[in-house]
Amino acid sequence: MKMSDGVEWAIHCAAMLAGLPEGRVLPGKALAEYHGVSESYLLKHLKAMVEAGLFVSVPGPRGGFRLAKPADEISYLHVVQAVDGLEPAFRCTEIRQRGPVEVEPELCRAPCAINATMLKAEMAWRKVLREENVGALARHLGETLPEHLQEKTGEWLVANVR
Repeated sequence: MKMSDGVEWAIHCAAMLAGLPEGRVLPGKALAEYHGVSESYLLKHLKAMVEAGLFVSVPGPRGGFRLAKPADEISYLHVVQAVDGLEPAFRCTEIRQRGPVEVEPELCRAPCAINATMLKAEMAWRKVLREENVGALARHLGETLPEHLQEKTGEWLVANVR
């Protein structure tokens, strides 16, 4: 399974927004600059986060983004689904029922072993992503990021938070 770059970008942005003071925002341009990514591409993903109810977008010259709910309530799975959609990673096309030796439809009522295994794997990774959240990530970064990087980030935030 491959997730888009937007998933990584959105989770990093969510962790950064988790540390904002109440009612404050960060502009999309600033988030793109901080992470060294394309502003237009990032804005597409930030918009998806807004549409999913994970971020709030504040319009205007003093506008930007903030979390729509507590960081502990935003799982990695929420972000994956907001950015990459709800479609399963694997889609069985029932090739058993094609070709010169077609399997009769009545023999295909149960999922084939391949589909069953893929569904089991998908449930497992979704469970893990459901258990991890942005709040825990933000705390982890606060505990493990070297002090000089925390200071630089703090200075950057002071200059960019609205």
